Amino acid sequence: MAFIIVVYIVLMAYTANMNEYNLERKDDIPSTSSLSKLGITAIGYTAGGIFLFLLQAFARLRGLGLVAGAVVCVVGIVSLMSKDTADKKAGAIITSAGVLVLLSKIPGIAPAAATLLSIGGIGLLAMGIINGIKFLIGLKKRS
Repeated sequence: MAFIIVVYIVLMAYTANMNEYNLERKDDIPSTSSLSKLGITAIGYTAGGIFLFLLQAFARLRGLGLVAGAVVCVVGIVSLMSKDTADKKAGAIITSAGVLVLLSKIPGIAPAAATLLSIGGIGLLAMGIINGIKFLIGLKKRS
């Protein structure tokens, strides 16, 4: 279930990102606001991927893993209550990461939860790199 949530969120973010920042045409110079949104999105995705890898490392520690998972779940739930759609997306990712950290404490589920955290981290890092490349392409078009 958590795997489906992680894959859905990454695909949803990717498709929304592709539609919002169309930088494919050669003659189109991107606006400053769309370029800044793209750069901030790239930083956010990259930071989220690094955060998931750090969370996976914390999950291996006995006491700290439970505390970190619970704190991340609470932060994600608070973000889900926001009215902003971007905050809701981030809240869904954060909540699912916290649930995976908590599930990683169950002996039979621990390898699957660690794998899902890795997949989510790789997906977010990939999205960060893709958005970073688009940002650099747009920046080059502006100069």
